[in-house]
Amino acid sequence: MNIRESYDSAAEAYTKHLAAELDRKPLDRHLLNRFAEEARGNGLVADLGCGPGHVARYLRDQGVEVIGVDLSPEMIRVATSRNPEIEFRVGNMNDLDMPDSSLTGAVAFYSIVHLNSRDLAPILREVRRVVVPGGLVIVAFHIGAQVVHVDDLFGARVSLDFHFHVPVHVIEALHDTHFRVIEHVEREPYEGAEHPSRRCYLLARSV
Repeated sequence: MNIRESYDSAAEAYTKHLAAELDRKPLDRHLLNRFAEEARGNGLVADLGCGPGHVARYLRDQGVEVIGVDLSPEMIRVATSRNPEIEFRVGNMNDLDMPDSSLTGAVAFYSIVHLNSRDLAPILREVRRVVVPGGLVIVAFHIGAQVVHVDDLFGARVSLDFHFHVPVHVIEALHDTHFRVIEHVEREPYEGAEHPSRRCYLLARSV
C-alpha cells in the first residue's frame, strides 16, 4: 500500500478526526493569519497536501484566493464535498500541474512528513518554480530525526512512514532552492489535540 492508497483508505476517518483541528491550535491560526495578511488580494495561493481542505478553508475565510492540491483522489473528493466553493485537484508536489510563477504563495502544513531529508530539495525546487519571486511559503513539520511507521490511522488500514525533520536541514533545503527564511517558530505539542511532538514553522520568501 503506497501513500496515495493509504490516504484514500483513511480519508473519511482522517476528516472526522482532524478537519476541525485548527480550532484547538491557536499558534497555527496565528501563523496562517500572518500568511494571509500578505497573500490576501495578491493572487492565487496553493495549499499543498491539502487533505480534507480545512487549511484551505481557513485561508479562504481570511480572504485569500486559494486552491487545494493533494495526492489522494479520495481526499480531494472529501475536500470538494465539504468546500464546494474552493477548487481542489489531485496533484503531486514532485510535478505540479501549474505554470511557472503562477502562485503568489504556498502553504505546506505537514506536507513533507513522508519525505526524508534528501528528498526535500526536489520538492521545494518544484514549489519555487510555481511561486512568483518575492512570494511567501510556510512549511510546518514535526521536529526530530526519527521515522514513525503506522499501519493504522484513526482506525483505517494504511502503510505510512512519518519523517520528523531537524529544522536546520529544512532551512538548508529552502536556501538551496532559492527561498530565504524570514521567520522561524517552534512550539510544544497541544496536549490532547495532536501527536505529542514539537512543531516547527518556517516562513520563507522566494528569491
